[in-house]
Amino acid sequence: MKKCSFLLALGALALLGTVALASPPAPGYHLIKKVSLGAAPGGGEYFDYVTVDAASRRVYLSHGAEVKVLDADTFAVVGTITGLKRCHGVVVLPELGKGFITDGDGESVEVFDLKTLKITNQIKSYPDTDSITYDPASKYVFSFNGDSKNSTVIDPVKETVVKAIDMGGAVEQPVADGKGMLYDNNEEKNDVAVVDTQTLTVKARWPVAPAGTPVALEMDREHRRLFSSGRNPAILVVMDADNGKIVQSLPITEGVDANVFDPEAGLLFVSTRAGKIHVIHEDSPDKFTEVQTVDTQYGAKTMAIDLKTHNLFLTTADFGPAPAATKEQPHPGRKPIPGTFRVLVYGR
Repeated sequence: MKKCSFLLALGALALLGTVALASPPAPGYHLIKKVSLGAAPGGGEYFDYVTVDAASRRVYLSHGAEVKVLDADTFAVVGTITGLKRCHGVVVLPELGKGFITDGDGESVEVFDLKTLKITNQIKSYPDTDSITYDPASKYVFSFNGDSKNSTVIDPVKETVVKAIDMGGAVEQPVADGKGMLYDNNEEKNDVAVVDTQTLTVKARWPVAPAGTPVALEMDREHRRLFSSGRNPAILVVMDADNGKIVQSLPITEGVDANVFDPEAGLLFVSTRAGKIHVIHEDSPDKFTEVQTVDTQYGAKTMAIDLKTHNLFLTTADFGPAPAATKEQPHPGRKPIPGTFRVLVYGR
């Protein structure tokens, strides 16, 4: 009996050792730099998407009526794009020497010169022009317009609108696979809309349950996996990009707004308003494990990655206390304090 118990104990220890060896180590992400960026023009405080152009070593930070441009290595401000109303996302196309900025309050997509950082054209879009992406297969720029529930398709060479696609609900963050499919979270319909970028039509809709109100979207293009993060309930789902099947779901903290994927490291990063970065390792295309949870700062929900250095850039500000609840606003949120906008840089 004692011999049997001893052998069982040895077996259990061996199994634990195997599990321990199979679990990837924490990558050790930590804060390496904090850069204060001052007040937005016109007062108030608002910030949204972050865009890293790793090739040119620039980081674009939307900030109310301006876009701050940083050096990706020194973190110094190298320029400011002005003349906006309330900007959201940025796409840069170095081969054309130009970039595109969504201006939600301006109901437009602004074109700017990458060298001078001056706005050169305004393309009329729709109310709440929000997220934006470039599809290399069709060579079109797509803006997604939340309140308008549609997508503006733009020819970036001619700087003209090709079509407005009815998305059937409130759109959020998109991602393109580079092969002619574009995916977009629809927070109103609780699904991912699949857009054929050749026909410019929605060809499928895939539910994100058990997640809800999906906003953040990213993709592992090699293994054909979509990562969709929702706010209600706060869950990340891993989805097959060819058929919409949910292969795994993981809990996250409240107020998610960004997913970014590092294919070289096999790491997915999920940032939330609660002040957390969930660092998730791709053990296999069907198995993902959270290996680190990084404490950031409240409100640091938007994020981008520099794939050269593997640094993460997040923006936030100081926030005041939540105001008293009212009948009209039973759950009022905390508001950012003007003049406290900053970028947080996390590295290994």
